Amino acid sequence: MTIAQLGQEQRAGIQGVGTFPPLPTGIYDVIYADPPWDYKGQLQHAGPGSGDTGGAARHYPTVTLDDLKRLGVSGIAADDSLLFMWATNPHLDQAIELGKAWGFAWATVAFVWDKKRVNPGFYTLSQCELCLVFKRGAIPQPRGARNIRQLVSAPRGLHSAKPEEVRSRIEQMFPHQRKIELFARQQVTGWESWGLGFDGA
Repeated sequence: MTIAQLGQEQRAGIQGVGTFPPLPTGIYDVIYADPPWDYKGQLQHAGPGSGDTGGAARHYPTVTLDDLKRLGVSGIAADDSLLFMWATNPHLDQAIELGKAWGFAWATVAFVWDKKRVNPGFYTLSQCELCLVFKRGAIPQPRGARNIRQLVSAPRGLHSAKPEEVRSRIEQMFPHQRKIELFARQQVTGWESWGLGFDGA
């Protein structure tokens, strides 16, 4: 049974890295991750008139930063590899800390996702989410496309789902490398996937 098939109360009660299966034993040149950041039970809203989308824990098992650090991601990363990691704006500092804990050096912001609609915020209306990139060793070779743009404009979909365009752009940049998606929602051709297979329902 996937998390999407569980009831709301059951989903809200599932937390921790122990919920997930063991990491695979392969070695990967490109790691793409969308960590289930812990919001400590706070409710989230999609925008005016949209109603409550529910806290993240109602949709999938959230994991604390300390537990995320305990995942053995460094053990599946090649000596020369990249980590592309999604970071919600309130978790930006934690994302950089996590990338370093997984054995990577901070590099830059790889993608800025314009969701084409606004969410309420404490300071400004939130509209964008960042996908960071970290490096271990050198950039994997051979390189593919070198003219990939940073800005991605795509409407937001299911709770926390990221635009497929980002994965596609990574493929264009590194078409020959072995790639894995962590906390994946689906199996995608050309990628290995690891997670619970939840669909955001």
